[in-house]
Amino acid sequence: MRGWWQDLTDLVLPTDCAGCGAPRTVLCPRCRAALYGRAPRRVRPDPEPAGLPVVHAVAPYAEEVRTLLLAHKERGALALAGPLGAALAGAVRAGLGGSGAGVRTGGTAGVGSGAAAAGSGTVLLVPVPSARWAVRARGHDPVRRMALAAAGELRRTGIPARVAAVLRQQRPVADQAGLDARGRLANLAGALEVTAGGGRLLGAGQVVLVDDLITTGASLAEAARAVREVAQERTGVRTVVYGAVTREGRDERRIGARWESAKWVHGAPEKTAVNTLRHVLRAAVIAAPPDSFEINRN
Repeated sequence: MRGWWQDLTDLVLPTDCAGCGAPRTVLCPRCRAALYGRAPRRVRPDPEPAGLPVVHAVAPYAEEVRTLLLAHKERGALALAGPLGAALAGAVRAGLGGSGAGVRTGGTAGVGSGAAAAGSGTVLLVPVPSARWAVRARGHDPVRRMALAAAGELRRTGIPARVAAVLRQQRPVADQAGLDARGRLANLAGALEVTAGGGRLLGAGQVVLVDDLITTGASLAEAARAVREVAQERTGVRTVVYGAVTREGRDERRIGARWESAKWVHGAPEKTAVNTLRHVLRAAVIAAPPDSFEINRN
């Protein structure tokens, strides 16, 4: 009820910029520049949780961008779904490796790479689910709403994309606020699962996990675990994901689409864990802590 009522009032009533309060505009030029003003880049939290896919983000989680995300998520500024979705589409395009993957200051993902960025097949945007209590309290699912807007933006630029909301929480989790990186990993460990029939949907395209932001990486790592687990069940091929340590702690190195390690889970040397999805699992978010943009480990 709150969702459609807010949509209606956004259409008929004048609004102020959700980032800075500038009158009679959903997104003022200054806040638009903060959201779209730089090319999407790969981000890595430190420490980096095991199993975290390659993540691209558009903007640092600071100042206007933080205010915009909170306004959309917590205050029901639903008119921001379009601009935020366009930003998320830019991060998806960057992760897919397309040229011109940035976002124009006008709010539209850069045109130029088209379907070439996606390779073959459909791009499946898989939102990281919010807790049921959070969705009820907010009156909407902000990540899913932004994912739908991002999919529409990608289709407009020639990339076949759709949302596959196949993840759900299989047990209650505590509020992540106030938890450190270790606490967030423990809180979310084993919390997500793929819905019945979701595995078949995931096999029909190139999967990109999407969220509004990344902090410790615990949510995206857990989402990736759930997706890889169902892929393993479908194919019988096991992927190596160590739940309690970082990749660096296992002397793993990334080579193309593969993770190689000196030791296999069962101790057999020289075996390689291959991502069992059709393509490498990726993730895209709108924002990340500023220092995560600066970390560039080989």
